[in-house]
Amino acid sequence: MADFIEPRLLKGFRDFLPAAEIARRSLVERIEASFRLYGFVPIDTPALEYTEILLGKGGGETEKQVYRFRDNGERDVALRYDLTVPFARFVAQHRGELVLPFKRYHIAKVWRGENAQRGRYREFTQCDFDIVGSGGAAADFEILLVMRNTLRDIGAGELRIHLNHRGLFNRFLERLGVQDKSVEILRAVDKIAKIGAEETGRLLAGIAGEAAAAGILEFTARGRDEDFEKVLGRITELAGGENPDSGRLRLLRRFMADTGIAESFVLDPSITRGLDYYTGIVYETFLVEDPSIGSVCSGGRYDNLAGLYSRECIGGVGSSIGLDRLIASLENRGKLQPRTSYAELAVACAEEGEAGRCQALAALFRKRGIPCEVLIAPDGSPGDLTRQFIQAEKKGMRWAVILPGGLAEGGLGGNGLTLRDLRSRQNREGLTPEDVIRALTGA
Repeated sequence: MADFIEPRLLKGFRDFLPAAEIARRSLVERIEASFRLYGFVPIDTPALEYTEILLGKGGGETEKQVYRFRDNGERDVALRYDLTVPFARFVAQHRGELVLPFKRYHIAKVWRGENAQRGRYREFTQCDFDIVGSGGAAADFEILLVMRNTLRDIGAGELRIHLNHRGLFNRFLERLGVQDKSVEILRAVDKIAKIGAEETGRLLAGIAGEAAAAGILEFTARGRDEDFEKVLGRITELAGGENPDSGRLRLLRRFMADTGIAESFVLDPSITRGLDYYTGIVYETFLVEDPSIGSVCSGGRYDNLAGLYSRECIGGVGSSIGLDRLIASLENRGKLQPRTSYAELAVACAEEGEAGRCQALAALFRKRGIPCEVLIAPDGSPGDLTRQFIQAEKKGMRWAVILPGGLAEGGLGGNGLTLRDLRSRQNREGLTPEDVIRALTGA
């Protein structure tokens, strides 16, 4: 027997069979449609970047997770670990070609060598959307609005967006006298949801001392019944009183009330986000029906990020939907219906000699916007209708149309078509192609 290579996948990577990939792509199409409603336009960037581009501002554990290597030209390159850092490079490089403020979206794969778990893989898809060229609260709010409405429109269910302001937290750290340790403190606080307040307190004590750790835990705590205004008043006082950052949060709260969506937002001082490049508001999104899945959409303001690659300071704010984690939640709650074909209608073709007539009939349906598949017998051998009906059902199709036999060559059935409802097993006979179209579209 000839040697063969065992087919296998790297840990944390996946194949997608048609049922899963159709569900993913259908969801992406709906997400894209939502982004476009708000005027966001698509871009694309390479999967590979020079390592210095990617590692300039990622920080911390993310740098340890980057897939990095030297290519055939001995260049130090790495796979992108998110879509935001490449976007900053993109903005700096193409500044003269962009009209600011610039609204973009980018849906693509990224790679991180982290521990694989439910909804978290080493190769995964992010759905990013950003506004650059505006430092105002209106841009912050539009991103929050798109986050909320997109997730609700695609059927994610009730959600809560937890937000905070990095600037306000930094003011508090400055009052404590530990601003010089802010990067380590931010990363420790970012772990509260994973390891709990007690363990986080121990980490903080090791970084900034017992007294500072207690103060930080007091700042980041949020009582179950504390509303937005109460939390804002408390952390503003701890940060030294009213300031532009607390004013930004109050303005955002007013925008939420003006649009009638305030109930979807929670002011949560424990939200800090672990990446170094955030400078203003930060946020994470949790599904009320599936809180254990973690945040499915997160981001924040990163006013200085593009400055790594340009002398011009260009403000930005954005967010990213974690597609794989979102899909895991939707599947767990039965909100994604699997199907293995895009077609709604099957044209039965039990004899290979009828393939021409069947394709001609299918073309009529496709021209009217009805996805249609002509079923093909295996190996070109004669088949039977029952087997073809079973094939169509396995692909998730609802309808099958059957041409009558014995017609003149090139005929499409006249008024002799049969439409079969594959769910009820009921037939409607003596139909024209227009009758079938009306039955399927209601037109």
